[in-house]
Amino acid sequence: MNKKISGGLVLFNLNKGKEPTFLIAHPGGPFFKNRDDGWWSIPKGEPEANESIFEAAKREFEEETGMKPYGPYINLGDIVQKNGKKVFAWGFEGKWPTDKIPVCNHITLEYPKGTGKTWTFPEIDKAIMMNLSETKKKLRAEQFPLILRLFETLGLKE
Repeated sequence: MNKKISGGLVLFNLNKGKEPTFLIAHPGGPFFKNRDDGWWSIPKGEPEANESIFEAAKREFEEETGMKPYGPYINLGDIVQKNGKKVFAWGFEGKWPTDKIPVCNHITLEYPKGTGKTWTFPEIDKAIMMNLSETKKKLRAEQFPLILRLFETLGLKE
């Protein structure tokens, strides 16, 4: 298992000729509670032993959102985040209910670090379909090129 790579999926909806939207997720837990613009992410995660990056992307999407993804998928290539992690992504079209709260896996971490106090919280606490300008504002800047690639691949104009 390589901790320097992740696979992720971008759910998009063309909204029948209206402005397209993209699903992005806000990380859960105390560290991210008051962080908003620039902190959201595509649902993604690291591959397990003997798991392909694409299979990890599909598994992680379902674990983080509670929604089983389905193709066809559009390969969006990869980006490198500030922490050096390479993120591979694929897009797929679908719907996300506006009032849906993600049903996702929980993680347990020591917080604050060094205190011995552990917290268990959802990996993501919100997932919302956003238009291109909202996505650009909320999403981690280094992940936004993935959205632009999807936008361009679909033949859309900013």
